Amino acid sequence: MPRTQILIVDGFKPFRGVVSSLLRQRAEFYLIREASDGVEGLEKALKLEPDLLLLDVELSSLNGIEVARRVRDAVPAITIIFLTLESSHEVVEAAFKAGASGYVNKLSAYDDLQPAIDATLASKRFISPSLGFKDRTDAPARHHHEIVFCSDDEAILNSLTDCVSAAINSNDGAIACLTEVHQRSLLERLHAQGVDIDGAIQRGTYISADAAEKPDLHQIREAIRAVRHAATNAGKKHPRVAVCGERAGRLWAEGKIDEALKLEHLCSELAKGDDVDILCQYPSLQAHEDDPALKIIYAEHSTISFQSSA
Repeated sequence: MPRTQILIVDGFKPFRGVVSSLLRQRAEFYLIREASDGVEGLEKALKLEPDLLLLDVELSSLNGIEVARRVRDAVPAITIIFLTLESSHEVVEAAFKAGASGYVNKLSAYDDLQPAIDATLASKRFISPSLGFKDRTDAPARHHHEIVFCSDDEAILNSLTDCVSAAINSNDGAIACLTEVHQRSLLERLHAQGVDIDGAIQRGTYISADAAEKPDLHQIREAIRAVRHAATNAGKKHPRVAVCGERAGRLWAEGKIDEALKLEHLCSELAKGDDVDILCQYPSLQAHEDDPALKIIYAEHSTISFQSSA
């Protein structure tokens, strides 16, 4: 059984000991290190890249929210859970926006910590019921994974153009996974609208990829990181990255349902970052609404819409 590597960052040594004891009850949990302040926690997280990072909000030298934000930017694969006494809804919202997948009240740690770990490692959100949200999924949404069913090729291009132009005009970053034909058509449309796409390409804030190529999670994450970094260098303080494409939709249209579902799950993983927006363009809906595969596709997306060229 693979072992989950965990890093605890908390300024109170006895509490770190309590958490360690809780974790040692599970053979698959492997505590790799502890840190007592924010700077030390950030350094160890970036160096060791644990599977799971447990963070207090109130840390000396660098607060937990900022630690989470920097870890999320540098190593998006790390799952982050806040384990803290801070209970205001404003702090909870800030934690999720900074990249957390879970938020556990220290006073409920005995009951909530292990369920929180199980949930977040399964790509679900968790928040302690005692914090006052209506249910454990009532925390601020961090999922920005949309799907648009397009009536025809023109509608697909309209959707792609809207997505990329909005990102570039806002000085954010964009990545488009398209066929060669659509890549050329998209550039023509962006030029016609006066979008500085050539400048974005030179700055590195726009990247295009071939929809025919099988995506690699590590490569996509590196591309997102590179585009985000380029947008920051270009002067955007907190840039977002828009990722749009038609590969999943084309796989679906070709009857390659399993491949499409796997790709959509990968996209959901990428969309966990609060500054990543993913838009999937699909050809006009052909399946019946009761199709189990379609229900899975729906479940992977935060928003479902339909676009016509008419």
